[in-house]
Amino acid sequence: MKQTFNVLFFVRRTKLKKSGDTPIMLRITIEGQLVELQLKRDVKPNLWNQNKERCIGKDAISLEINRYLQSVKLRLFEIHRKMEEDDKLINPMEIRRKFLGLDEEHKMFFQVFQEHNDKCRELIGKDYAKVTVSRFDTCLKYFREMSQAQYQRKDIPLKEVSNGMIHDYIHFLKAEKGLQENTVIRYMKVVKKVLNIAVNYDWIQKNPFGNIRFHEKEVNKEFLTKEELETLRTKEFEIPRLELVRDVFLVQCWTGLAFIDVSQLKEEHIIADNEGNLWIRKERHKTGIMCNVPLLDVPLEIIEKYKGHPLSQKRGILLPVLSNQKCNAYLKEIADCCGIKKNLSTHTGRHTFCSVVTLANNVSLENIAKMVGHTNTRMTQRYAKVLDQSIWRDMEKVRSSFAIEE
Repeated sequence: MKQTFNVLFFVRRTKLKKSGDTPIMLRITIEGQLVELQLKRDVKPNLWNQNKERCIGKDAISLEINRYLQSVKLRLFEIHRKMEEDDKLINPMEIRRKFLGLDEEHKMFFQVFQEHNDKCRELIGKDYAKVTVSRFDTCLKYFREMSQAQYQRKDIPLKEVSNGMIHDYIHFLKAEKGLQENTVIRYMKVVKKVLNIAVNYDWIQKNPFGNIRFHEKEVNKEFLTKEELETLRTKEFEIPRLELVRDVFLVQCWTGLAFIDVSQLKEEHIIADNEGNLWIRKERHKTGIMCNVPLLDVPLEIIEKYKGHPLSQKRGILLPVLSNQKCNAYLKEIADCCGIKKNLSTHTGRHTFCSVVTLANNVSLENIAKMVGHTNTRMTQRYAKVLDQSIWRDMEKVRSSFAIEE
C-alpha cells in the first residue's frame, strides 16, 4: 500500500523576531510520523494565509517567498518519488536528510579531475600516450590557476561548476596563456570529459557545458615540395649535429613515422617479406596501431649510415635521435641553410610523406593510412594536401578533352 505523504507550511505567530517577522516552518508527515524544520524565509504574520499556505502580499518579496515554497514542495515530492523507486526506507527523518543534503558526499572538482588524471596515467602505453596524460595535467594546472586568480579558491564543489565558469576558463586560456583556438578546444574536451564522469556517477545532475560548441579551425600544415626535399637531401653540412638532424628528418619524410616512433626504431622493426623487400613494421607509440611502410632507398641508406654510431649502440636503436626540442630548434637552422622559407618541425616530415612523397605520386589514401598507422582515411585527409602538380595533372586531361583542332 502507498504511504500517506503530506507537506505543510505554517508559521508560529507567537514566536516573533525583533523585526516583527516570524519564520516559515515546514512539516513533513508520513503515516502519522512527522518532522519539522525551519526554512530560511521570514514573513509578516498579517501577510500569511494558513489555508493557502502562502503569502498574500503582492510585493516582490512575498512573490519570491511563494515561488520558493513551491520549489521546496516539488523538491520534497521528487525526493519521495525517487526513494519509492529505489525501494528505500522512507520516513520523515530520511526525507529531511535528503532535503538538507546531509547524506550527500560533496565532491570537489579538482579532486575528481586529479583522480581522472591519475587513472589515465596508470594506462599509459595501453589506452593513453604519455603526451596525452601530460595535456590532462596541464589542463588541470591552468584551471587551478584561473580559479585561484579569479575566485580565490583552491578547489570548487562540483555542483558549483557553472557554464559561466567554463567561459571564464576559455577566456583565461586565450588571454592569459595565449593559446590558439584548436589548443583551447583540446583542453575543453578534457574538462567536458571529467564533468561527464561526474554526471555518470550522479555527483551532478547535468554537464554545465550547456550551449558551448567546439569548432576547430582548419590549420594549414606545412610540408616540403619535391624541390625543397631534394635540396635538403643533397645539402652538405659541416656541422655534425645539423647533418644528423637533417638525416633523421629525411627518414620521417620517406617513412611517415612520427618523431617518437623514429626515435624508438629498432632492428626488430625492419622485416623482410618473402620476396626480400624490407618493411618497417612497428606499433605507433601514440595509438598502438601498426605501421606498415616499405623501406625505400633514402631511409635505408641513412639507417645503414648510423649503424655503428655509439649512441645508437648504447640505446639499442637504429638512429641516434636527439630530443624533440633540439631537433625542432636545429631544423630552423637547417631551413635557413637550405633557403627554405618554411617553419620546419619534426612533424613536417610526416606531412611531407603524406603529401609530396605518396599522394603526389598517386598512392591511394587507403594505403597512406595503413603506412602511417591511421584507423581510417578521414584522419589521413588532414595530412594529404591537394598539390599544384596534381591539380595541373588533372586539368591537363580537361584541356586535352577540349583541345581546339587546327
